[in-house]
Amino acid sequence: MWISNGSCAAAYPAQPSQITSNFQAARVFDKPLKHNGIHTAEAAYTPGYLYWVMAQDPFLAAAIRQARKSLSEGGVPIGAVLVDEGRILAEGHNRRVQSGSPIDHGETNCLRNAGRLRAGIYRRSTMYSTLSPCPMCSGAIVLYRIPRVVVGENRTYRGAEDYLRSHGVEVEVLNDAECIELMTEFIRAHADLWNEDIGE
Repeated sequence: MWISNGSCAAAYPAQPSQITSNFQAARVFDKPLKHNGIHTAEAAYTPGYLYWVMAQDPFLAAAIRQARKSLSEGGVPIGAVLVDEGRILAEGHNRRVQSGSPIDHGETNCLRNAGRLRAGIYRRSTMYSTLSPCPMCSGAIVLYRIPRVVVGENRTYRGAEDYLRSHGVEVEVLNDAECIELMTEFIRAHADLWNEDIGE
């Protein structure tokens, strides 16, 4: 079984032309899958078997685009999106470097961009973040009673996930390969800036 971009894979006896309702394929390969940095599904075909790999979550992909936007601006590559009933309400990214504000993290920037919302909207929404939320951002999530957080990865930094769960927040950690690579490379190149961002 081959896995691409941190997604789940499954093997089925199939021909390359067959597509199921739960899986989709962008291309067919005759060799093991490799992460290629794009947000599409891929497949690999070996005699008698077609390996379907699920596409990256589109909301996580939007958060990653925000993270890359921050990186292009000289900032810390963390992005977030607030989602309500399948619709993106707001997007944001870490802007501590750009704005000079110590509280301008990805999730708080996203909440600011969302503007004033009714309490009921927060309480049915989901926060997507490319990185495990820090204690400050987790506090904002708990304050507004956002019930669910989807985390791109927590291998390079594990935030206040236990705090979130202790307040009834559902935390789903994807450990997406692109998110891990993005933060690993940034921390390696800018350790001082990263330590400043997390208060170390």
